[in-house]
Amino acid sequence: MGRQASESRLRRVLRWGLAVVIGLAGCSYSAWVLEFVLPVGVDPFTSFLSQLAERGAPFRGVFTTADTLTGAMLVVAAGGGLLLFPRRGYTTVGWVALGCFGAATIADAQAPLDPAAEVPAGESPLFPQLHQVHALTSTLAVFSIFIAMLAFTVAAFRYRQWPIVRHAGLWILVIGSVATAWLLIADNLPGDHGLGIAQRVQVGAMSLWLLALGAQVAAANRRATPPVGMVG
Repeated sequence: MGRQASESRLRRVLRWGLAVVIGLAGCSYSAWVLEFVLPVGVDPFTSFLSQLAERGAPFRGVFTTADTLTGAMLVVAAGGGLLLFPRRGYTTVGWVALGCFGAATIADAQAPLDPAAEVPAGESPLFPQLHQVHALTSTLAVFSIFIAMLAFTVAAFRYRQWPIVRHAGLWILVIGSVATAWLLIADNLPGDHGLGIAQRVQVGAMSLWLLALGAQVAAANRRATPPVGMVG
């Protein structure tokens, strides 16, 4: 009995740690808001966030470090989630996708934009990252986080657990999806159509969702005696 109680306490401590790590990742992924404080020299209406960390950018190290830390924390969080919670189909997909997002975010930071790269003839020069390897890592990151958001949301409804993800998380997912649709549609139209703003809304939604997930893990852990079965 004493051993079981000790193991239960350890698991609860580790889950609290997991919640903190996810929350910190959400905060560090919001480092782009520093563009409104630091003299970065980019227009949020006509620039992508990747340009904050492009080669030669004045504060590249700040944004690259933030993304790298975000990715590393989420890789750890994904592994922790798989180990600490019972596994169910949708939540397993969610944890794996979250880990993929972390790995892609690290790759994104290590493959910055090169402003000297040539833009293919006939393409808009406003958003050069669309024509570089960076576009691949960014696409993988966005795809992964949306798979995670969708999987955890479906799990929250299907298993009738995790109310924060089921309610606040759902609205954040909707906002992020609208911003993503804005990006995809406007990218194929002449002009910029506020693509920079659309991406900032999209990334902001991702950060908020990570904070919601961290809060949900903490709330579920506080009530879990024994551990909640859905969370895996």
